[in-house]
Amino acid sequence: MKRLESYKKFEYLFHVLCWMIVFIPHIFVMPKHEQMDARYIIMWCVLPMNMYVMFYLNYLFLVPMYLMKKKSFLFSIINIPLLFLLAYGRHLLFVGFHNAYPDLFFRRPVSVGADSAILHNISPLMITIIMAILLHMSIRWYHAEKARNLAELQRKDAELKSLRSQINPHFLLNTLNGIYALIEFDKREAQQAVASLAVLLRQMLYGNNKDKVNLREEVLFISNYVDLMRIRLADNVKVEVNVSIPDQMGVYVAPMIFMSLVENAFKHGVSTTEPSYIGIDIHADEDKMECEVSNSNYPKTDSDGSEHGIGLKQLRERLDILYPNKYHWEQDLIKEKNIYNSKLTIYDTKLCNN
Repeated sequence: MKRLESYKKFEYLFHVLCWMIVFIPHIFVMPKHEQMDARYIIMWCVLPMNMYVMFYLNYLFLVPMYLMKKKSFLFSIINIPLLFLLAYGRHLLFVGFHNAYPDLFFRRPVSVGADSAILHNISPLMITIIMAILLHMSIRWYHAEKARNLAELQRKDAELKSLRSQINPHFLLNTLNGIYALIEFDKREAQQAVASLAVLLRQMLYGNNKDKVNLREEVLFISNYVDLMRIRLADNVKVEVNVSIPDQMGVYVAPMIFMSLVENAFKHGVSTTEPSYIGIDIHADEDKMECEVSNSNYPKTDSDGSEHGIGLKQLRERLDILYPNKYHWEQDLIKEKNIYNSKLTIYDTKLCNN
């Protein structure tokens, strides 16, 4: 509402300044051979007044009512007679002033023909109509563009809320599958896993509904998730987590934006028999945030019943909505080392240094 009021004030000021530019030369800038007189000023202000009438008649009524509604014929039928009427009227007034007040002019009364005078007076009026059309169209385009941008923001907000509603069940499903597997061989650790899951869910409940969270909170969430996953891991799996965030920096990030990378690493980077590795590196500076996840590559098969690629697909969609043209995501499989590497870099100064 305040923005609309501010725009209206700017629009009014713009109109006042423009008409001051039109009127002032006719009042204060006079030829040396003419005298300063109220009658002289009135005569020379007739043309600006005609332009004023023609402009607002078109800007407020004729352009929106006829031209914008594709009624060009009616628009022309009204404007053309008005043009000739105002142009001829000014010519008659000009001639009348010369004849009635010869003392005001050192020049002789005008002997220019009516046809030439009318054409001379029509030119600025036609320019005024064109300006009214252009200004009305530009303002209409501005409001249409603003409405499109608002609709796009609302669409993206709806998509983001939809994605958020999908993230929680997807995350919960993966975690419960892990706890279910743990129950079969260690009920005590399964109970501990449920307690850890409760902590994670609490963080999700209060953090995931926010537009942004402190990066340290996001790292804490990831650390709790890793601790939860460690419970079910065998001795052949090595997990490393490295975090580097300057103490004095308040870095903010969209909630759970890195979780899909971490989940994917645990899902496809662990073997029950072969040596396995998961490495998580998160660091930030004044320009960017980076999350690099490396893991041994043991992709799941279709027979395991897991859903493939949903988390990463959601991540890509969220990144496109939240960080358009402000992120870089590298994914690489090093076959000779059987290592899958995923590195997500986010460039967003609005969230980084908040």
